[in-house]
Amino acid sequence: MPPPFNTSHPTMPLSSLSSLLILRHHPPRSLPPTSNRPRPHLRLLLAPFTRCRAFACQPLAAATDDMAAAAAATSPPTLLEHMGQAGAAADLTVLVAHIQSACKRIAAVVASPGNAELSRAKAGGGAVAAGRDAPKPLDELSNDIILSSAKSSGKVAVLASEENDQPIWISDDGPYVVVTDPLDGSRNIEVSIPTGTIFGIYNRLVELDHLPLEERAQLNSLQSGTRLVAAGYVLYSSATILCISFGAGTHAFTLDWSTGEFILTHPSLQIPPRGQIYSVNDARYFDWPEGLRKYIDTIRQGKGQHPKKYSARYVCSLVADFHRTLIYGGVAMNPRDHLRLVYEANPLSFLAEQAGGRGSDGKNRILSIQPVKLHQRLPLFLGSMEDMLELESYGDVQQKVNPGYEV
Repeated sequence: MPPPFNTSHPTMPLSSLSSLLILRHHPPRSLPPTSNRPRPHLRLLLAPFTRCRAFACQPLAAATDDMAAAAAATSPPTLLEHMGQAGAAADLTVLVAHIQSACKRIAAVVASPGNAELSRAKAGGGAVAAGRDAPKPLDELSNDIILSSAKSSGKVAVLASEENDQPIWISDDGPYVVVTDPLDGSRNIEVSIPTGTIFGIYNRLVELDHLPLEERAQLNSLQSGTRLVAAGYVLYSSATILCISFGAGTHAFTLDWSTGEFILTHPSLQIPPRGQIYSVNDARYFDWPEGLRKYIDTIRQGKGQHPKKYSARYVCSLVADFHRTLIYGGVAMNPRDHLRLVYEANPLSFLAEQAGGRGSDGKNRILSIQPVKLHQRLPLFLGSMEDMLELESYGDVQQKVNPGYEV
């Protein structure tokens, strides 16, 4: 299904679009001729660059170039500038450039007037494999954008997505493997709740190149989270934020729609060692095991290791709940076997650990779990180190009763 509008230039600012519409209906009146003499306020601005009495004349263009250079030196870097400063591999920089471009296109689609209709509609394609959620056209469109970006980068050997039953082999000589949930939380689009894209990047396992294609693609996609080269998410909300780690800290970049660039706004994020917020669907309280109920009851009353009463905040959009936890601390969780290890739990746990936090299934470190299936599900707990250790100390926190709630 084609996008509801042309997304080939998604970075045009709304101000430009508004200007075009205003000009169409209200063409500018002709202005009276002006003299060649600078207006008084311009003379004041130009004076420092045109006076020649005590100092040698400095051309205005050269001075302007110097000012621009000074401003560039002090302004926050873009995502690609940050990668260059960090000495990232050229191939990885090219791949991330294509991923960020794809996410700008998805951001434009998510914010378009037609997104609600796409989120309500049913996708075609027949039966859905076990372990996968039924896709919607908006999910499939986002998946197509990510896949097209991976192909055009020339740097991806395999792409494994929540929207595909099996991983897709793209290129024999691509150095990287990409795993992704193209549009997490798409069911929330109709009510304008934040959504997101999650991705992880691995090196291609060249030692598997002799295997048959299907087996090679599968094994490359089932790498342990400890082998991640990079991981990130993009939050589509009041701001579009790309949060990423290359294994040396977690950094967040905010999209400046006027330039189309992701600008570093949250360098070296650190999850507070302890927060005061827990994020979980409390309506499932009576399906929880005793340990989890006891933990939640304890921290709500301020009787846990932290003497303050905790507040509940729950969006039901994994990227949004995790992003808040990353900034404010606490715990975001889904205690039942629901979230996917390969393209949700591993990338977000990688980001949490790089920010000083922890990702766990309630018993084990997420990154140490070896995936055995592409769409493998598990409980997921993410957050502040002290909160996570306190939670795990209750032992029985994984929800075994899973009635398959209708939404």
